[in-house]
Amino acid sequence: MRVWAAMAVGFVGLAGCAMPPEGVSPEDLNDYKTAVASIGCEMVTEADYLPVELQAGLTREQSTAITAYLLTAGEAERLENGGVKLKTGACA
Repeated sequence: MRVWAAMAVGFVGLAGCAMPPEGVSPEDLNDYKTAVASIGCEMVTEADYLPVELQAGLTREQSTAITAYLLTAGEAERLENGGVKLKTGACA
């Protein structure tokens, strides 16, 4: 669902300084990026986000916060279809 992209937009304002989200470890970030790469680097619907959350062992809130952080940090980009594409690591 495009709800995820909308939620990520809301968190971007909170992530203004491009600091990793509170309660998210460097290992969590790495697990998230690995999981996103495993589904093809793009997340548009809940069917994309759910496997990332399960593989990385993240809650929905953590996943959304990480997405917002990576958008702010320039490691991800918004897609025209409302989704998000990771553009670093295996997705570069």
